Amino acid sequence: MTGLPVPDTTQQRIPVSMKASEVKKGNVIEHNGNVYQVRDIDRSAPQGRGGNVTFRFTLYSVPGEAKLDLSLRADDDLKEVELSRRQATFSYKDGEAFVFMDDEDYTPYTLDADVVGDMTGYITDGLAGCYVQIIDDQPVAVQLPQTVALEVIETPPELKGGTATKRPKPAKLSTGIEIMVPEYIANGERILVSTTTGEFSGRAD
Repeated sequence: MTGLPVPDTTQQRIPVSMKASEVKKGNVIEHNGNVYQVRDIDRSAPQGRGGNVTFRFTLYSVPGEAKLDLSLRADDDLKEVELSRRQATFSYKDGEAFVFMDDEDYTPYTLDADVVGDMTGYITDGLAGCYVQIIDDQPVAVQLPQTVALEVIETPPELKGGTATKRPKPAKLSTGIEIMVPEYIANGERILVSTTTGEFSGRAD
């Protein structure tokens, strides 16, 4: 029995128009006819009434790695570039580069540490559920799962008989990053960390 071809759901080419306020790190956008990846975003709140929130984007050209700083108001429009998204798993580091393996055809995708940026602190051996973004067969960015499980390797002990108000405390995690965690979290525990905000999201199963 024959039928219509099954669409390839592992690749998506969806052009998206978005507001500057909707852009996130790792997005690939078009500006003045050139393609850029968003590496950093700085949000400036208005000083007085009626002022507009301003977003300052640190962009790098794809390809070429030329840096561009761009300031836009929250309601200014940007276009996210059409791209492919391939589900992949982190495999290994090649020097300073990160190599992800395609879950379907095992194609390796190599991304420099500069491209991965702050997300390096959330990548662990065998991390699954990642999506590598590809333009013209070139990997340009990676999206990590919403949360990742990391081990607490150094945090102060909980204060017994302290105040009723539980205050957060610093914790160093297995990848080297530091975040604030609830006072009851102890060394050796595995916790969930948001890859979007970098904040504690609960205990890992």
